[in-house]
Amino acid sequence: MILEEYLNLKPLYYEKIDYERMPRIYKKIKSSLSVLKIIHIIGTNGKGTTGRFLANALFSMGFCVGHYTSPHILEFNERIWKDGANISDAVLEEAHQELQKILTKDDAQTLSYFEYTTFLAMLLFRECDYVVMEAGLGGEHDATAVFAKILTLVTPIAYDHEAFLGSSIDEIAVTKLNAINKSAILGIQKYDEVYRVADRLCAEKSLNIQKVDAFIDDADRQKIGEISKKLFLAPYLVENLSLSIAALKFLNLSYGVENFSNPPLFGRLTKISENIIVDVGHNVLAASGIVDALLGNKYVVVYNSYKDKNYKEILTILKPIILHVEIIVIDDVRAAQIESIKTVLTDLEIKYELFKEVKPEFSYLVFGSFSVVETFLREYYE
Repeated sequence: MILEEYLNLKPLYYEKIDYERMPRIYKKIKSSLSVLKIIHIIGTNGKGTTGRFLANALFSMGFCVGHYTSPHILEFNERIWKDGANISDAVLEEAHQELQKILTKDDAQTLSYFEYTTFLAMLLFRECDYVVMEAGLGGEHDATAVFAKILTLVTPIAYDHEAFLGSSIDEIAVTKLNAINKSAILGIQKYDEVYRVADRLCAEKSLNIQKVDAFIDDADRQKIGEISKKLFLAPYLVENLSLSIAALKFLNLSYGVENFSNPPLFGRLTKISENIIVDVGHNVLAASGIVDALLGNKYVVVYNSYKDKNYKEILTILKPIILHVEIIVIDDVRAAQIESIKTVLTDLEIKYELFKEVKPEFSYLVFGSFSVVETFLREYYE
């Protein structure tokens, strides 16, 4: 069975997750996978762009580099990037057939979508000098956490996926930071609880966890300013860039402005036309970052939300930049009820209608989830 058909048989989302399955199966097939220099990225927001900044820089220095990120927007290949490009369909298919031979039939069948594709990426990255690996849902129980890491980068931690990660910042931070093997760099955090949890884990587990500012000096700040100007980076993307530079310094690698010539991942405040910006952010922290970047302008916000997101708080945060909202219908089992979103918009006194088309006289911000951006792009570019 070809990869696309095979993955379509596996559900993308689960009400419950078997946390023992990935470690158990990894132990069986570990000898078939290479021991790699893995830089693990955990956190709530900014994992993808931090990882791509770092992967691009390492590749520009002459290293063979893999970057594993998720989810994808339009094509699965977006998840597995190697040496400057997404993996091709043909190479993916070859790795899939090899993985089928390595796994037992029962193990292959029981692995989740994300677990299977994580092993797939590891096969494709076996010749890499460095692998930048983004966690999926969380930290210590994430499929990516089974591999030994030389470094963990921690992007901002906030409320998200509480059903799996915990109901407080303290609980979420513990779940995520427990993925650290030995060394980690903390990006700038919104919540002090994250720093307190990090200090506690350092003492309990003899970990080496440092803040990003410990690596960034005046010369770095000057370079960061030049890179930011060149790439037109929003403030939150500058923080992600800084974290990736801290990783290079931890690895004792010299860098220059020229090592950051490529823009961050598509879908992160990406301007796709003169009047359209798309962003795959879908939580409170992402909304705050967008307002910081766009405040002073007004946008028609093309929006929808997953039902487990606090869309009332998100829309409250976005309100200063909203001209009106156009609700886009998404085909996703996790989507919130449109009537519920309408009720929230009415309560917030935000005008709304259903999305039908892009009008040239308005500026648009497409925001709410990967599904929102995917649906918009497929409709907009048809």
